[in-house]
Amino acid sequence: MEQGVAILINGQRIDDAILQSEFSEIKAHFERLGNISCCERDPEFRGYARQNVIARVLLAQEARRAVPASPEAEVDAAVAKLVEQFGGEARFYASTGASPEQMHLVRHDVETDLRVRKMVEALCDDVRPSEEVLCQFYEKNIQSFMTAEEVRASHILKAPKRGEEREGAYAALREARKQLQAGGDFDALARQLSDKADDHIDLNFFKRGELAEEFELVAFSMEVGEISPVFASPFGFHLIKVTDRKPATPKPFDTVQDEVRQRYLDEERQDRTRKLVEKLQSNAAVEDVEEPSEFAAT
Repeated sequence: MEQGVAILINGQRIDDAILQSEFSEIKAHFERLGNISCCERDPEFRGYARQNVIARVLLAQEARRAVPASPEAEVDAAVAKLVEQFGGEARFYASTGASPEQMHLVRHDVETDLRVRKMVEALCDDVRPSEEVLCQFYEKNIQSFMTAEEVRASHILKAPKRGEEREGAYAALREARKQLQAGGDFDALARQLSDKADDHIDLNFFKRGELAEEFELVAFSMEVGEISPVFASPFGFHLIKVTDRKPATPKPFDTVQDEVRQRYLDEERQDRTRKLVEKLQSNAAVEDVEEPSEFAAT
């Protein structure tokens, strides 16, 4: 009979299906990053999954031991927020596989999560960083406190409504690019050719995330005065000229001091949580146990 592997953590059984779910999420994350091929890193990801699951279980066990139960009203509000995040009860049940009869189990998990959050938040109750410490943290992590890089561009758009018009629109912009490279006036050509010449020639300054991805990939790769190749986005064909740039610069400490303090506390909390997990794990009884195939991943 095919065997899966469950874990006993201080006597609490964690089925192989939970480990497999964690493994799948980790692998999917790295696949989205595009830096893995097939199954080459599966053993590594299974190790990550095991570590993550053990850490979560140990924190939950410690929170249930050390933190008082959350008030019913607080649990009610957290459960309602969870259901709302799924888009209502029907979608919640469909997505999680839970049923109305199992909501007491959902409430138990939600209540445990509330205790864990309170425990983790309390780890930094005694942390009061001075302004000098925050300044040092700011300087060390200056790249986290920069203004967003901005580009200013002028724009010609051709948005053919029918497929057969696309070739002509593309050719028109190709010809316009030749004229611009020979010294033609961008604004004059834009008013003549663009399908949105009224308000979309000078786009003013924009940051990443404000326009179509295809547009930004081109614009932020260009130098001031450069004319782009003709390129396509879901909105049509584009020809752009970068007219100005604002590089990213450090934000003054005084304007981001609250953000610096929060980031400092977040990092300190993460470090203390890691140390707590290491302490709990050093005293934990963790045992692999085989389980029948009906619990094992296929």
